[in-house]
Amino acid sequence: MAPTEAHQITLLLQRVQQGDPQALAEIAQVMHGELRQIAGEFLRRQPAGHTWQPTDLVNELWTRLLARDQLRFENRSHFLGVAAHLMRSLIIDHARARLARKRSTGDATPPPGGPLVLLARISDCDLAELLALDTALEGLAQFRPRQAQIVELRYFAGLTIEEAAQALDLSPMTVKREWAAARAWLHAELRSLPQ
Repeated sequence: MAPTEAHQITLLLQRVQQGDPQALAEIAQVMHGELRQIAGEFLRRQPAGHTWQPTDLVNELWTRLLARDQLRFENRSHFLGVAAHLMRSLIIDHARARLARKRSTGDATPPPGGPLVLLARISDCDLAELLALDTALEGLAQFRPRQAQIVELRYFAGLTIEEAAQALDLSPMTVKREWAAARAWLHAELRSLPQ
C-alpha cells in the first residue's frame, strides 16, 4: 500500500474517533478488499472442512467492531492488528462453543443458520489443535506481546514479513527475528502439552 493510502486511512480513523459516522463507511469501503484478502489467508490456514467464506469473516469482523463502545485506532497498522486479533477470536470462540455444545449434548451439529456456522465439519482433533495454539499464543502474549502480534499477523492473517513489518512499524529484520523466536517458543509450548 502506498504511503498516501496509509495516511488517508489514518485520517479516516481519526475522523471515526471524533464521531464521524461517514468516516466509518469510507473506511469499510477502502479497507474491504484488504480485509477480505487477510480473511482469505486466515481461512486458508484453518483446518480443512470449514465452510466460512472471507466475506463472512469480514462481515463478522465489522459486526464485532461496531459493537464496541469506542473505536480507537492510532493508525492503519493498529487497525490491521486489531482486525487480525478479532478474526482469530471469532474462529476460536466458535470452536470453543462447538466443543462445549458437543460435550453438553453429545452432538456437535451447529444450530441452523447464523453467520458463525463455519467449522461444522472440522474434526475434534483439529479443533483441539486450534484451541491449543490459541492457549499457547495467549501465554506468549503475556510476556512477549509484540511476538504474539507478529504471529497473529503472519500465521492468522497471512501477512508477509514485509507486510507485518509495515503494519507494526518495525524493520523486516526485527519481524523476522521475532517471528523465529515466537515460532520456536510456540513449538516447544505445544510439544509440552499432553496429547
